[in-house]
Amino acid sequence: MQSWSQPVIKGTPPTPRDSHSCTTVGDNLFVFGGTDGINPLKDLHILDTSSHTWISPTVRGEGPEAREGHSAALVGKRLFIFGGCGKSSNNDDDVYYNDLYILNTETYVWEQVAASGTPPSARDSHTCSSLKGKIIVIGGEDGRDYYLSDVHILDAETLVWKELNTTGQRLPPRAGHSTVAFGNNLLVFGGFTDAQNLYDDLYMLDVDTGVWTKVMTTGIGPSARFSVAGDCLDPQMGGVLVLIGGCDKSLEALDDMFFLYTGLTSVQDEGRLEKLPLRKQLKIKCQDQNLNSPVHDKALVRIDARTDLHQTVPTYAQPSREDLQLKHVQLHQGKKTFEAKVTESFAHGYTIETIIDGRPLRGILFANKPIIPQMANCNTRILKQVAVEHIQPGNSHGKETASHEPKTEAAVAPDLKNLASSDVSQLHEVQSSTIRSPKF
Repeated sequence: MQSWSQPVIKGTPPTPRDSHSCTTVGDNLFVFGGTDGINPLKDLHILDTSSHTWISPTVRGEGPEAREGHSAALVGKRLFIFGGCGKSSNNDDDVYYNDLYILNTETYVWEQVAASGTPPSARDSHTCSSLKGKIIVIGGEDGRDYYLSDVHILDAETLVWKELNTTGQRLPPRAGHSTVAFGNNLLVFGGFTDAQNLYDDLYMLDVDTGVWTKVMTTGIGPSARFSVAGDCLDPQMGGVLVLIGGCDKSLEALDDMFFLYTGLTSVQDEGRLEKLPLRKQLKIKCQDQNLNSPVHDKALVRIDARTDLHQTVPTYAQPSREDLQLKHVQLHQGKKTFEAKVTESFAHGYTIETIIDGRPLRGILFANKPIIPQMANCNTRILKQVAVEHIQPGNSHGKETASHEPKTEAAVAPDLKNLASSDVSQLHEVQSSTIRSPKF
């Protein structure tokens, strides 16, 4: 069961607003600008999520003009602010921006940047994503009420803009969409072209090749909407795209939540990975292999918020504990079956316990399909049958390989790399497992 909680917040919060930016910087959330419904804003507020305290820092330097509908992205310790819409100093006419500002998040000093190259045109309601030291701007609406689908990339070190020439199933022009980075890909969902034309589609851009792909998913997906919040939960959650809320064409606020299992992972920090112990490096490598397996599902599921209980209640079907039986596999010479108890589930598999030839053994089963959090703490009896090599005398380790095929009503989407094919196997193979004797 997943649940919402509302923490007690200290400090002075920002005034009510919308169309602002909110960027994660370490344990902090940096909120900039927006509109109070009448005037655009240019104040900066920081929420320390570790202490649940709002901070209003003293900033220096030349900061952006008051604006809404801008975008923000973090590269290192620098917060980039691009574009947006403000008000003319002479009258109330809208002014659209294509300027670029950088905030040093440690010193709180603003700097206006004179970037070179081919910058995006002035716009608002676009998205701005950070990917491998680059800032990527997609779509938006310009001052002539034209909706855009162009892609521009800023090198955060050289401060040079370039327009990306794209091919494939191109993204239709839009504004108010959500863009989330996964590895070398950007996933774009939703948006609008006017009050009566909202999108509920999903597109993927390979930034390296410039190829757009329209992603076909299965299951009940989000309705058409704009101003939806999106983020990724990976690699621990198996490359999950999360979409929360937004507005429908009646301008009604939405409070639903959707998960899309993509099988994609974000870019690993190689230097950071090398600093991990070898066992942890091996585990991450196994997880990445599982996520990149061609049989990994792309399934979209919905979470409905129950405001009376402040909880999110899953409305999709997953196998019950009693149904979690491992599929029989063909046994090879030198192997035998055994029954094991599942003691815990985690994002990529299960921990199990059993006794073989009088030896108490514990092990891990890695599965391609992400395990739903509600299935953790499986303390009830669960029996599984797998193939295991005979344990030789004096050897405290045994190896097992198996496959399991839980019954589920959750739909499976085609593989992103082969959208034309809908014949995706639901067989979830165990990639690697080790059963080891406990230390007493």
